[in-house]
Amino acid sequence: MTQVFEILGKFDTDSDCHKLLYAPHPLPLKYREGRVYKIEFEGDAAALEAFVNRVLIDPISQEARTGGQPAFEKASFVLEYGMKGAALDLEKEMILNYYRGTENPGFEIKKLTLRTRIYVFGEGAEPTQFVRDIVNPAIHTHEVLKAA
Repeated sequence: MTQVFEILGKFDTDSDCHKLLYAPHPLPLKYREGRVYKIEFEGDAAALEAFVNRVLIDPISQEARTGGQPAFEKASFVLEYGMKGAALDLEKEMILNYYRGTENPGFEIKKLTLRTRIYVFGEGAEPTQFVRDIVNPAIHTHEVLKAA
């Protein structure tokens, strides 16, 4: 089975896109960011969810959405990127090490994929400059999603 969790900051607000880009963008665009964890597993789904809530989420400042659908429908586009399979992903390795040290977790992780989602808001927003400035093709894979 596969479960997708997106972790978002409860208190995050739209931020100026200039923080993300090397050169100023001509439009006044805003963005929000989320972290996506795609977990392929066997076993108890409730045990997996409890693990995610215990390990990946700060209950005071973060919330999780399940299912994988983009969180913000009004985004002009969503840039989703993550490390290539052969690249060293320290966060992924630490999560897997913690999982391996858990006695009787109730599920078995078959595959873990971590990705960052950047939601861009604003009329006329196009992904070209964002992909160029954020995605490093040597180590990242990426996908541009249109909001529903």
